[in-house]
Amino acid sequence: MNASADTSKLERRVVAAAEAALGERGFVSAIDVLVGVGWLAPGHVDQWRQGRVEYLERVTNANLHKLSTAMAIFRRWAKARGLLPSETAYVARTRDRRELRFSASGDPAIERAYRTHWVSPTLSEAKRQRLVERQSGPPDLVVISPLNDWTCTTCSGTGNHLMMEDAGPVCMGCADLDHLVFLPSGDAALTRRAKKASRLSAVVVRFSRTRHRYERQGALVEEEALTLAEEACLADEEVRRRRRERDEAARVEHDEAFHAEFAAEISRLFPGCPQMRALAIARHAGTRRSGRVGRTAAGRALDERVIALAVVASIRHLDTAYDDLLMAGVDRSDARARVRDEVELLLENWRHGPGRRITPPPPT
Repeated sequence: MNASADTSKLERRVVAAAEAALGERGFVSAIDVLVGVGWLAPGHVDQWRQGRVEYLERVTNANLHKLSTAMAIFRRWAKARGLLPSETAYVARTRDRRELRFSASGDPAIERAYRTHWVSPTLSEAKRQRLVERQSGPPDLVVISPLNDWTCTTCSGTGNHLMMEDAGPVCMGCADLDHLVFLPSGDAALTRRAKKASRLSAVVVRFSRTRHRYERQGALVEEEALTLAEEACLADEEVRRRRRERDEAARVEHDEAFHAEFAAEISRLFPGCPQMRALAIARHAGTRRSGRVGRTAAGRALDERVIALAVVASIRHLDTAYDDLLMAGVDRSDARARVRDEVELLLENWRHGPGRRITPPPPT
């Protein structure tokens, strides 16, 4: 493949990721694009925001030339779309709130380009201002619920939570957070009200080995603030229940529409795929909070590469002996190699539609 074709393919991936983020939030950042094209893992973004990575480019899966090309494509697309630039402050989720660094060089122009968010002009001036204030405000302090045994670098103690500092992990006592109480995730209104009423608070996260990223577990808040929040939530519980029901109905309707669009794209690219099978693939790949390809930025933008990945995964699991091989202890890469010909054959049949069937060659 020549350089021009490589650039064209990269441009499609960058634009798909950017369009998905813009459609979802009304603005798009360089981080959205890097995550969307698969060059940056969300877990690495978390570590960088916690001040545990020297600069963001260090944990990307692309060389500096590719990064530079992708960012140039991103800026060109944003200007062509008429998006409004908004330079945003990025500071670490540490007590010193130090400024985060993006690039290996630290060049001010490169740093500014990374920091710039591109905002939809359709947002009202008030919404744009609130967006700027929210993005530029100081981030939450982050406390980690550790997976393994650990020792405080200050007092040699331990505990259920730790905060990462330059010297290493510190306990809640040494971090001056031991007077806070833990509020588990699950009730968004309670958490929001408790954090608002608490003069000091922190988000509690835990690393997921399956998803390779930090996931929120709850928050540490002042006990008095939690009590006030609980009283306020009890006072309007019925109103919030009805709102949750309306929101859930809207999400179901949105998901059904997305699954139908995803299935339609499968049918367009693979006209031989039965319609019910296409819808089943779409529902599986696009399940909310599943972490599957359909929920990525490129998946929500109906990127053809993601569509094909979802179809291949379905064929591999349902139309071959792949799962049986895994159960028999065969290595995943070896199992995929064994069923590759079967997968490709069915893919070709689905690509050519119901009017033409390709049969495997006779065994030699």
